Amino acid sequence: MATLAKWIGRLLLLCAAAVIGVLLFGPAYVEKTRNRVTDHAPYPVSAEARALHDSLLIGDLHADSLLWKRDLTKRGSRGHVDIPRLIEGNVAVQVFTAVTKSPAGQNYDHNDANARDNITLLAIGQLWPLPTWSSLHERALYQAKKLHRVQERADGRLRILRTKADLDALLDLKRAGEPVVGGLLGLEGAHPLEGDLSKLQALIDAGYRVIGLHHFFDNALGGSLHGSGNQGLTDFGRAVVTASVDQGLILDVAHSSPQVVRDVLAMTDVPIILSHGGIHRACPVKRNLRDPLMQQIAASGGVIGIGYWADAVCDPSPAGVARAIRAAIEVVGENHVALGSDFDGSVTTAFDSSELAALTQALLDEGLSPAQIRKVAGENMLRVLRARLG
Repeated sequence: MATLAKWIGRLLLLCAAAVIGVLLFGPAYVEKTRNRVTDHAPYPVSAEARALHDSLLIGDLHADSLLWKRDLTKRGSRGHVDIPRLIEGNVAVQVFTAVTKSPAGQNYDHNDANARDNITLLAIGQLWPLPTWSSLHERALYQAKKLHRVQERADGRLRILRTKADLDALLDLKRAGEPVVGGLLGLEGAHPLEGDLSKLQALIDAGYRVIGLHHFFDNALGGSLHGSGNQGLTDFGRAVVTASVDQGLILDVAHSSPQVVRDVLAMTDVPIILSHGGIHRACPVKRNLRDPLMQQIAASGGVIGIGYWADAVCDPSPAGVARAIRAAIEVVGENHVALGSDFDGSVTTAFDSSELAALTQALLDEGLSPAQIRKVAGENMLRVLRARLG
């Protein structure tokens, strides 16, 4: 009996050690495999490109950095984004997007809304608060709290933006040479409302100013680009769009079905964004909406954020991203193209946020003028923010 008890004790210790090991090292391992930067030699950047880059006001419409267990106040050895690397890359404004649900087997063609959810496992593995294990709304609120904690610990290097006055103050600091980044909270899909419009106010109070309607699955608002069919807005979806416009939120249709995009454009008269993606003419895949619909988004006064990963631009090198940006200018015009990296969004990129000067060099090499590069790098995005933030 004593021998049996001894073996049981050893087994329990081994199990406990295994659980501790998973909790300590598992999240870092998962992120390291999901958010890779391909090995590369330092990208050459000319003195001309460096001077131009350092003078830019750069904005990025989409990064999923809040999803991961990493201290964003410190320069990381994995992933794509943290405050030091954003400052090194001269980023003025970064949208930090909350991912709250991701279906098992996620793909660009078809996903079942009832599939097992990967974020539940990630929330448990990263020891998020217990309410987040079952509530998408709580996951969004928790990720907003994470960004506020980063702000508290960042020694003034991060300022969360809620209003146009916040944005203008941040840009004044940037122009004065201060090492600071403005952070804007966004939702990757409106499913954290959990079908209840009254929950929108809590998300606004938490700091969210960008609201994506969909992610990789159909939801209560309507159809996803990657869902069961080209469904349009539901009555609930129309109510959310109306309330979001009234509250000054920025509508993001990055993962919405073509019919949802048409429905949104038909019922609104505000600038619409597609925060991260690519141009069908340059990379003809389902992830990218067809060019005529992109032109309608641009006609709203909105912008198309060009991503940095292969499934959106086909060639994710700096030169490939620059070609996608040039194609976007040809399709929608130079006033409607922006940057939407999808950094830290379970994608592999050829550069991280500290290396954005390589993209500036590639845009010059692609033949864009300094004025066009300024627009794409941030001026177009900032125009939309000023139009929508209260």
